[in-house]
Amino acid sequence: MNRKELNPDSSPQAAYGARVRSSREAHGWKQEDLADRTGYSSTHISAVETGRKMPTLRFSRRADVAFGTGTTADTFERQWREIRHGSLLEGFPEYVGHEGRAAEIRLFEIGIIPGLLQTPEYATVLATSAVKRGAITREQAHERVTIVAERQAALVRASSPLIFVVLDESCIRRPIGDAAAMDAQLARLVEFAELPNTVLQIAPFVMGARRPFNLPLYILTMPDRSLMSYAESAQRGYLERESTSVLPILTAYHQLQAEALSQAASVAMIEQLRKGTP
Repeated sequence: MNRKELNPDSSPQAAYGARVRSSREAHGWKQEDLADRTGYSSTHISAVETGRKMPTLRFSRRADVAFGTGTTADTFERQWREIRHGSLLEGFPEYVGHEGRAAEIRLFEIGIIPGLLQTPEYATVLATSAVKRGAITREQAHERVTIVAERQAALVRASSPLIFVVLDESCIRRPIGDAAAMDAQLARLVEFAELPNTVLQIAPFVMGARRPFNLPLYILTMPDRSLMSYAESAQRGYLERESTSVLPILTAYHQLQAEALSQAASVAMIEQLRKGTP
């Protein structure tokens, strides 16, 4: 039997393939055995193991089921997301994987509309601006816009999560794109507020020092009621899984919601802005 040796350090894709092979051999399985357990052909398994074929999300999730890694912190799905979204901040692909399964999502944003609520036009303007600054390539810009759509699609499922959003007033007053693109984005916010599983609030400038957060923040409640939080620096993202560490952040978020405008008042502010009223 010919066996192609692969250097796991040569690329993220090679590391993924080497892990599939080592996991399979640790179970004492042949490629045919793993093929039967994942619904793929042995030829496909061989191609992934040797790095000749790029793994997919579907393959990764089936590998997690086969190897029993789906409930661990180091899933094949997480590794796939790191390959797929290599241009993004470290930690963000892992967060997105958890976000797609969360029972409740709470977020606070400053300055821009968050990805979960962005229109394609708004997301494109932000990505294109980053290209013009030389921060990312055109390919990476396309990837960012695609990820926005993928994140939004992942939330449209049988048991949709509860989504609580608090936007600093700067999010709706900062113009992104032309007037038509900005109006469409504000209209999207109003539509979001009308959904049965969402709450949208604006944290007005007059809150001043009563606003507890000075940076964007995400809090996830998973189906087992465990908590996670995610925040970013300029260099990387930080995912906190210890519920005891997240609880004080959740408490502060509740305080933020109490101080922010009600959903009705928030929608009224957005509608006034759409009409050109200060």
